[in-house]
Amino acid sequence: MASLKDLRNRIASVKATQKITKAMQMVAAAKLRRAQQAAEAARPYAERMETVLGNLAAGIVGNSQAPVLLAGTGKTQTHLLLVCTGERGLCGAFNSSIARMARDRAQLLLAEGKEVKILCVGRKGAEQLRRVYPDRILEVVDLRAVRTIGFKEAHEISSKVLKLLNAGAFDVCTLFYSNFKSVIQQVPTAQQIIPATFPERDSAEAGPVYEYEPTEEEILADLLPRNIAVQIFRALLENQASFYGSQMSAMDNATRNAGDMIKKQTLTYNRTRQAMITKELIEIISGAEAL
Repeated sequence: MASLKDLRNRIASVKATQKITKAMQMVAAAKLRRAQQAAEAARPYAERMETVLGNLAAGIVGNSQAPVLLAGTGKTQTHLLLVCTGERGLCGAFNSSIARMARDRAQLLLAEGKEVKILCVGRKGAEQLRRVYPDRILEVVDLRAVRTIGFKEAHEISSKVLKLLNAGAFDVCTLFYSNFKSVIQQVPTAQQIIPATFPERDSAEAGPVYEYEPTEEEILADLLPRNIAVQIFRALLENQASFYGSQMSAMDNATRNAGDMIKKQTLTYNRTRQAMITKELIEIISGAEAL
């Protein structure tokens, strides 16, 4: 049985941990609101960009002069997995759920005889994927020094992706991130960004007819690379909101668990102390009766 001193040290240690988890929960809650607003503000622009590109792409389907970002390279042999995770832990299953989805996709592609390459954005995802596919990770983009995620970071990542595409390093690129729904719900998402895919339009809906000038091909040549950066920027903002939401929930659970542990340890401490007092009283009474 542990001594009273050991029990006091355990209780003090758990209380100190509880203070840390409570502070982290409050910090995550404060940062979550700003991150959620940024993610929600980016959604309409990204969705509208997809709609415009979808309308433009519909006019040049089957055209031999269609851009590579739209029509693809004509092959699907080599896949690039762009995996966006967090730079820090203590956030529940946020990082592991994204890494697990990317790992499952890689296993499926390898089973089909495809070639898989991985570009990681975020240190935590890279650490998990490196255990399984150490030779397939091309690069790890570290964003720890970035205080606020901006379009600049997304543009730099998209430039790396486009450079690899122009060098013929891959045929298909899939973006992995966590879509923020609420504080308690973050959905791991896989989105193919090269060649571009757009939501299917309902043929029954009569949409407006546009005449583009310059031609659709020229507009797409300018908008498609920008769309890659926009979709990556959206993923980074969604990830940031999901990270703080997941961290807030995880730290709240940790704080509650620490409280339960303190109650149990305190009860054990009081029982042990009472047993020792009772034992001493029995010894004193037994000694007095023996005289």
